[in-house]
Amino acid sequence: MSWIEASLIFAGGLFAGVINAMAGGGSLLTVPLLALGGVEGLLANGTNRIAVLMQTGGAGWGFWRRGYKLTKEMFPILASVAVGGLVGALVVSGVDDEVFEKAFGLLMIPLVILVVFKPKAKTTPGTWPLWVTVLVFFAIGIYAGAIQAGVGLILLLVLSRAGHDLVAANAIKIYVVIVVSVIAVVIFISRDQVRWAPALVLSAGSTIGGYVGSQIAVDGGEKVIRPVLVITVIVLSGRMLGFY
Repeated sequence: MSWIEASLIFAGGLFAGVINAMAGGGSLLTVPLLALGGVEGLLANGTNRIAVLMQTGGAGWGFWRRGYKLTKEMFPILASVAVGGLVGALVVSGVDDEVFEKAFGLLMIPLVILVVFKPKAKTTPGTWPLWVTVLVFFAIGIYAGAIQAGVGLILLLVLSRAGHDLVAANAIKIYVVIVVSVIAVVIFISRDQVRWAPALVLSAGSTIGGYVGSQIAVDGGEKVIRPVLVITVIVLSGRMLGFY
């Protein structure tokens, strides 16, 4: 990894950290930027998961210290996404690099629309039957294990619809991403689809970006960040699809 590639990956992580703190969807940037930095296809997907795991691990510890610990109600959710995440990671780790890049490029546009124009999560009374919970979170687990980008927003919406208040939904969302990330990382490492130097550079950038983003959000900078995110994602999507 050259210093130019390292600088690009660090800058991408920095910007993605800001995006994650303010709107979510940072992986829409980091995966294609890793590809531009010389870590292509499935290697970019696997390498990105190290940064995701480090970010969510810190957030999970914060929720845990504030009293949002694991409860028995969470276990059907965590078990379902764990199995789904294993399936998703195993499937995606076996596809062709070019197929993955084109699939990711196609997903980027609808996902950024979801991030930018995110619908408000509304809590509905009551809870879902167990079988509905298992099926829904198994499906989410497959997506999270395979792609991960934008899954935080999807989880927040689904959890709020399932009857969880928004603070609890945020905590469960973090625990879900941690569980899936651990499983995915193990799969990707076992298949030699993680590049550690770029992963650490990306993690450093995204950690700093997360702090910066939290400060910008307080000052109302989200109105500036979102248009930049849309333009960047459109440009990178075209690159992933091979248009230029």
